[in-house]
Amino acid sequence: MACMKSGSICSDGLGFQHIDVVQNRSPFFLGQRIQLKCPSGERRFNYLNIDQRPSHTKGLRTHSVMLEKETLSTQKTLLHDLYYDQKQSPWYDNLRRPVSDLKPLIEKGIRGVTSNPTIFQKAISSSNAYDDQFRQLIKEGKTVEEAYWGLVVKDIQDACKLFHSTYEESRAEDGYVSVEVSPKLAHETDETIEAAKWLHKVVNQPNVHIKIPATAECVPAIKQVISLGINVNVTLIFSLPRYEAVIDAYLEGLETSKNSDLSKIASVASFFVSRVDTLIDKRLEALGTEEALALRGKAAVAQAALAYKLYQEKFSGPRWEALKARGAQKQRLLWASTSVKNKAYPDTLYISPLIGPDTVSTMPDAAVEAFLDHGKVARTIDMDYAEAQRVYKKIEELGISWADVGSSLEMEGVESFLKSFDDLLGSLEKKAAAL
Repeated sequence: MACMKSGSICSDGLGFQHIDVVQNRSPFFLGQRIQLKCPSGERRFNYLNIDQRPSHTKGLRTHSVMLEKETLSTQKTLLHDLYYDQKQSPWYDNLRRPVSDLKPLIEKGIRGVTSNPTIFQKAISSSNAYDDQFRQLIKEGKTVEEAYWGLVVKDIQDACKLFHSTYEESRAEDGYVSVEVSPKLAHETDETIEAAKWLHKVVNQPNVHIKIPATAECVPAIKQVISLGINVNVTLIFSLPRYEAVIDAYLEGLETSKNSDLSKIASVASFFVSRVDTLIDKRLEALGTEEALALRGKAAVAQAALAYKLYQEKFSGPRWEALKARGAQKQRLLWASTSVKNKAYPDTLYISPLIGPDTVSTMPDAAVEAFLDHGKVARTIDMDYAEAQRVYKKIEELGISWADVGSSLEMEGVESFLKSFDDLLGSLEKKAAAL
């Protein structure tokens, strides 16, 4: 058996820093698995032996740890590079049974999962993997909608357990699984608060994100839910003014929280991108001028870059520093709707230009495959704010209102999720009747 010894801080040939292993360990860990992270991947070792001795500074004790050599448990991919080199977390925008299908994606570097009513509508209606549980729930006297939530909660719980090690190792930064409140509540403040509290309680996993839409009625709900210590993924953000309102709701929620330690409250703000181009491109094409047509495919990335600039401004200064002193985490920007709708555009258009630290990119299957195959890892999000501002301003000058674009897309998003929800309940009604 090949073994190696690590001192209080040292590294092996692959560049692993062993500081996390050798500090504050005890014989309790003998025989247990230890995972180390480095830029080239992750390794798992068996904890074999320990030797304690005083260090030369301040009487602290350091530990030499005997670790069993193993090969890399995962092969390094561009998704690993995205996180370790640029501090952007790649998440997966899909969820279906068997949830164990997520394991290969985790090995490739995926660090979290997002879901929505449309994702569950496709998963449940196109598979018989849910039939046994659905049949049992109906036999127990559950309504169809209650049975729906039973199916959803089971998937979310199972996914949370798969990502629990990521959650622990990242110190509550990553490893989250998102589940959305009912789309029927998109314009109901109090009901959204109660639904978020219920979902948080019934899922009962520390790494669950409760998704709340960024409608005007739900922004106050975001503040209240955050103040209760519940992790929130704010979804359906399409405009800069609404994004700023979301940030303020998060900050106000932290400020009014009764928790003395805010470190376990986590939130992301899901800023949608591809849908922005889909709508604005249509309006640019309706104008038909050379100047207008030259802006196609540029609006979404430009607005996203300005959103990141706003993020940098809002999470700095005295107000933020006071919350940071209480352990608060920044509400990270999450790029949503990263699949390319226009086949004429590069298939990584909404990933590669939006890479920057302290952000999340959530990708559906096609986007994951495209980025793994030919993506480029480099900090791009803030490379040219001036150009982003020029595009943003020019679109407004051409008579395309950003405020109207944001409100239209928000309405479409809410209606789309509601339709998926209603369609699925309708199909489940028929299945229940057949049972």
